Amino acid sequence: MILEHLSIINYKNIQEATLELSPNINCFIGHNGAGKTNVLDAVYFLSFCHSAQTTQDSLVIRHDQDFFMLEGEYQTSDLNPQNSTFTIHCGMKRGTKKVFRRDKKAYQRLSEHIGLIPIVLISPADIQLIEGSSEERRRLMDVVISQLDHPYLESLNRYNKALQQRNAMLKIEDREPDPELLSLWEEQMAREGEIIYQKRADFVEQLIPLFQQFYETISGGHEQVSLKYTSHCQRGPLLEVIQRDRFKDRAVGYSLHGIHRDDLEIMLDGHPMRREGSQGQQKTFVIALKLAQFEFLKRTNAQTTPLLLLDDIFDKLDAQRVEQIIQLVASDQFGQIFITDTNRDHIDQILSKSSFDYKLYEVNDGEIHV
Repeated sequence: MILEHLSIINYKNIQEATLELSPNINCFIGHNGAGKTNVLDAVYFLSFCHSAQTTQDSLVIRHDQDFFMLEGEYQTSDLNPQNSTFTIHCGMKRGTKKVFRRDKKAYQRLSEHIGLIPIVLISPADIQLIEGSSEERRRLMDVVISQLDHPYLESLNRYNKALQQRNAMLKIEDREPDPELLSLWEEQMAREGEIIYQKRADFVEQLIPLFQQFYETISGGHEQVSLKYTSHCQRGPLLEVIQRDRFKDRAVGYSLHGIHRDDLEIMLDGHPMRREGSQGQQKTFVIALKLAQFEFLKRTNAQTTPLLLLDDIFDKLDAQRVEQIIQLVASDQFGQIFITDTNRDHIDQILSKSSFDYKLYEVNDGEIHV
């Protein structure tokens, strides 16, 4: 997948920008707060129908403006030449719903768009995969699998609806919830949950060797890391697990068991990464995990290579790990890459080691110059 042309109007601090992009490496240099990350976030929005930084769409509209607009022209490696290019347009006015169009035709459901433009973003916020709650790690699995498997996304939506309905019944204070209706929601949770569990388990099984290989390359083999998927589905039939503690669920007012409690155990040399890992080791872990996602998407979806967004990834890494990442990024292992950094030296090292076409942009207070 190649993003050839990007138009931005009133997106965060970017008033207006029109970019003709390199099919290989696109670098954005500027100080913190200049707007570099906002360019990458606009690319992310066109893929996932939302910002990577907020779920509230109105927050991406530039201050004192009434709307924002994004447009991307893409080239894909689709085997059908007639469908090799397409345009994605997104716009929203304050107080109204956003509209997504592919080649001027609006989507009926935004979920239909997910997966068309596979993408992997690596950013400082990814440290929450280690330091944050299990929700962050479930989201990681969901984001990758949903780009390849629309039935998975539909199962996830149905599961979450059933979970929401069951939780609402558990919170009723003045009477006991209808047991038959409660059972119906529990059965839907179990049915969809077991589908989701199996697909998550298959994904993690394929991801682990890719992840460990990337980690070993970046770290020089100095540490051993592991990843383990844990789920209530591993305790037996999910319906039995959910219904077993219905009394406790009623007491606390929400569902204690289900795939909404799934997690990934992250270990360094046999110990929890959160407790034992240095900042550099944690950063290495996150980068290796995201690069493994990229490789998984690339191998699983034979028709197109994902876009790779690297937002300020070199901070807190020693010189050896920076060098290994630069070697990786400068290789032909990836497709189109977008990189931001405040340090021009990192970018110059990448470009000096790469034989590919590139474009270098300077970003200052929301203005982007070649």
